Amino acid sequence: MQYKNEKTLHLVNTLGKIIRNARFKKDTISLNTFAYEYDLNPGNLSRIENGQIEAKITMLWRIAEALEMPLSEIIKQLENELGKDFFIADK
Repeated sequence: MQYKNEKTLHLVNTLGKIIRNARFKKDTISLNTFAYEYDLNPGNLSRIENGQIEAKITMLWRIAEALEMPLSEIIKQLENELGKDFFIADK
């Protein structure tokens, strides 16, 4: 795993939980089945959901399409979950 500070780890973990919850709401199938049905890499999807890697924008877009939701909705949920006082950079 690449080096991440606490704020980045919190962001990545929160994003992973949002994606996992959205996947569970959409389908009750396994992560592997979901990944293969939507041409996603199951290993990367698992690492994203578990907050082990930072997702690239193209992967996030593909995940959003598979979940049948706009990427902006995932980002909105992330912003809501993190709160208005969350900043990735120190002020």
